[in-house]
Amino acid sequence: MAVRVLIVDDSGFFRHRISELLASDPRIEVVGSASNGREGIEQVKKLRPDVVTMDVEMPQMNGIEAVRIIMRDCPTKVMMLSSLTQEGARVTLQALEAGAVDYLSKDMRAWMDRSLSLQKQLCDKIVTIGSQGRALTPFMARSRAKEGQSSTTMVFRPQRSRSSDAAAASASPAPAAQSTVNSRAASTATSTALRRPLGGGAAADLAARSTLRGSQRLAIPRDTRLVVIGSSTGGPAALQEILTQLPASFPYPLLLIQHMPKTFTTVFAERLNQQCQIAVKEAEDGDRLQPGRALLAPGGHQLIVDGKQHDRIRILPGDDRLTYKPSVDVTYGSAAKSYGNRVLAIILTGMGADGSEGARLLKQAGAHVWAQSKDSCTIFGMPQAVIKAGLANEILDLEQIGPILSGGR
Repeated sequence: MAVRVLIVDDSGFFRHRISELLASDPRIEVVGSASNGREGIEQVKKLRPDVVTMDVEMPQMNGIEAVRIIMRDCPTKVMMLSSLTQEGARVTLQALEAGAVDYLSKDMRAWMDRSLSLQKQLCDKIVTIGSQGRALTPFMARSRAKEGQSSTTMVFRPQRSRSSDAAAASASPAPAAQSTVNSRAASTATSTALRRPLGGGAAADLAARSTLRGSQRLAIPRDTRLVVIGSSTGGPAALQEILTQLPASFPYPLLLIQHMPKTFTTVFAERLNQQCQIAVKEAEDGDRLQPGRALLAPGGHQLIVDGKQHDRIRILPGDDRLTYKPSVDVTYGSAAKSYGNRVLAIILTGMGADGSEGARLLKQAGAHVWAQSKDSCTIFGMPQAVIKAGLANEILDLEQIGPILSGGR
């Protein structure tokens, strides 16, 4: 059955161009269009599409407000179209927090180009979202349930002084006691893992290990010295869900690899830094790995752990031979080489299979790999590739990961 799409955009050119590109794919059916957010909401209720393409800036009602109302009244999968400016990045991230599934840049030159590249990217995203995507992220579902609270908890921390930054920079990642979750969280995690149908092969083996583990508490592995998290579609909300639960005293450095263009990673890091108790920054060449600080890989580049100074990272130019810039595989592989079995790798929601080859290197080095569960993913592609290859030590729902990392605090 074809994926049914509604196009919401105030530009007649873009409505026509999007429709033209989508109509060329037999897997997709364009069921209608709207020229502003208010009309878009009405059409969603009337037509019940599988996916909505939503412009950000429109008259009468903008895309962000439209997404909020759609998620409240008739949850539907929404893909945002926005510019690659910093302001475009900010409003797109707000839309993702409101419940949008994914986004695509609105670069006029690319949309006027008659090459097949944009058409394939757009159609593949629509089909994948339509067949797998969640209409509402777990983060938004819980946030909305809290009366009187905004969708995001903002933790505005005072700017660190240069002297305190210098002192922090002199500290290298320190060993920490093994974190454990409280018995209630552990019981929930174990029972959820046992209930989830995993199929045969490697997944069945994992279920068997979970059964043998019984009432053991899930925890960060004792030897961990570095946490590396990879994500793509649905990742911004998933990362926010996890990182906002970590205390400022989190005892490990983190590396975050999220598929995003450069402008978006700059804004996303700033946004996370205001929302989290831990420090978050867009990674720069030579940054030191520090407990309680997360470094976000900059878009268009690759982040690796320095092979000579393992407490530092390197930022390398993006290689055109690699599909993803940044690539989870690249960072996982460098972490495996430098930290071996002392890495905890987490693979979250996302299209494709980026991370599976890096996870293989990590497993060969004795590291632990956690994968997000299908039921809690926006798109199951990346975790699925790791699980199918038999590389996941644990399969966890998104809402379990933060509490386990924070030790139940």
